[in-house]
Amino acid sequence: MKLRAVNEWDALRAVVVGTAHSMGGTPLARDAYDPKSKEHILAGTFPLEKDCTHELDALTSLLEARDIQVFRPESIDNLNQIFARDIGVVIDDRFVVTRVISERAAEWEGIAPLLHHVRDSHLLTPPQGVRMEGGDIMPMNGEIWIGYSAEDDFARFTTSRTNEAALDWLSDQYQDWNIRGFELTKSDDDPRKNALHLDCCLSIMSDGHAIFHPEGLKQECDRNFIRQTFDGKLLEVDANQMYDMQCNLISITSKDVVSCPTFQDVNDQLQAWGYDVHTTILQETAKMEGLLRCVTLPLMRQV
Repeated sequence: MKLRAVNEWDALRAVVVGTAHSMGGTPLARDAYDPKSKEHILAGTFPLEKDCTHELDALTSLLEARDIQVFRPESIDNLNQIFARDIGVVIDDRFVVTRVISERAAEWEGIAPLLHHVRDSHLLTPPQGVRMEGGDIMPMNGEIWIGYSAEDDFARFTTSRTNEAALDWLSDQYQDWNIRGFELTKSDDDPRKNALHLDCCLSIMSDGHAIFHPEGLKQECDRNFIRQTFDGKLLEVDANQMYDMQCNLISITSKDVVSCPTFQDVNDQLQAWGYDVHTTILQETAKMEGLLRCVTLPLMRQV
């Protein structure tokens, strides 16, 4: 198997889908590291392992039915390994091992065995001081779009996962690619005011279309850039729709998008744009502030 991903929409051939096996039960509220999980812990509605397992297995079946090779992380006892996307990212033909928050660092041990065939020269590991998670990183045909937090927000918010040093480091590793950063809006307390990652407020399709929650970006200049880039091909969603993870979709070909059945406005717009929409239920998984892009880590996309 080769590694390849240069954008968000080429035909998906191989992917890691996260696992809920032995996810560790309901954590204490004080141990939650995103506000939506904390909200559900306090409400007594935090998702159960069996429900998340059922949802992720259904997604796996959907992908395999379309001849996509699916890998699952090796299960580690008492560890939530659902959101595989954050643990690494393939850009071009190299795998970037991300440097996540300490509470999630052990998740790499479930992904690493899947990459035993990858040459060391095609595995990139950032140094200490560079922090990034895969949900913030989007390869865009010669550009790498990165959601990040500036120094003051990075020091202040647990939900800040990618720092400015990541932009510089990725620029050094991919010197033929343009690096474009988007400062994200953060909150440790209100999930409707928190863009945990770039893919929580922006989803990009093949024909220059995008789903976008403007307030997920902190700077007005970045909001204007998205609006101008996708002028006439943009669906803006509100804070409640972002909370439901309606920006967190995944394209499996240039014309096929996986969504959830309750995202009526989004799905209608995608179909009006000419995409085939395939739906699967992830309502329990979504309680932990992640959805379709978050649970999938593409290894191979092919034109």
